[in-house]
Amino acid sequence: MIKIITDTSALFTIEEGKRMNIDVLPLCVSVDDHHLRDLCFDTNEFLESVKNGHVPSSSQPPIGDVIEAFERAQGNDVLSICMADGLSGTYETATMAREQMPEKERIHVLNSKTLCGPHRYLVEKAVHLRDAQEPIQVIIEKLEESIAHMQSFLIPQDFSFLKRGGRLKPAAASIGGLLKLKPVMQQVDDGKRLDKYTIKRTLSKAVSEIMEKFKEMGVNHDYMIYVSHADALADAKKIMEQIKAVFHDTEIQLLELSPAFITQGGPGCIAIQTIKK
Repeated sequence: MIKIITDTSALFTIEEGKRMNIDVLPLCVSVDDHHLRDLCFDTNEFLESVKNGHVPSSSQPPIGDVIEAFERAQGNDVLSICMADGLSGTYETATMAREQMPEKERIHVLNSKTLCGPHRYLVEKAVHLRDAQEPIQVIIEKLEESIAHMQSFLIPQDFSFLKRGGRLKPAAASIGGLLKLKPVMQQVDDGKRLDKYTIKRTLSKAVSEIMEKFKEMGVNHDYMIYVSHADALADAKKIMEQIKAVFHDTEIQLLELSPAFITQGGPGCIAIQTIKK
């Protein structure tokens, strides 16, 4: 039996994880002196609080939670699929927790090098392969094949969230005053930071630029495309239609970002991501 563990970067709730026979460890979210766990409270109330000027922060699951999850899985091979190292301390925490386990050779910690939509896909792929009785090394190899072909973009509405979170390359932080335009941030190749990709006058033109990159990558029916939003459903639906008009044969999914990612990207942000199946 292979036990799969992930975090709420994959946008699964704890209950959804149980139905898939995986453990989902919630990221931590704080607003003022309220300390919460991602996807374990009302996202709409959280959004209202942030819009009213309360400043949120987020962090990885506590190491104690990771150790407990590893302990529950003792006697099994474990695959921990973590959010991108550098964008979160989740991978580092899981690696440290592994070192404290008596059967650490059975615990495999995978840096997804991504988050949200593609992270979700990697977990779903791992579950499918586990249920097909594939050995853990084969599962890891197949996940790494997908990881080698993915790309993530973010279109923020309030640049202060990204600057405060410290996940930008230094030069990228200087474009914060351009929000009357549409800056597009790209996850850099090692997955650890966001950098400026382009700046456009309209959302439609920004999306068109992202689609050009997808064309260069060879995105087709062998890929997934994800459009994820933070309380920006109308814009997200328009983007979905714009992408569908070009990538007819590619499966496209619409997702809502969790509070942990609203903390980083801000209300109204939209992520557009792709990964090879």
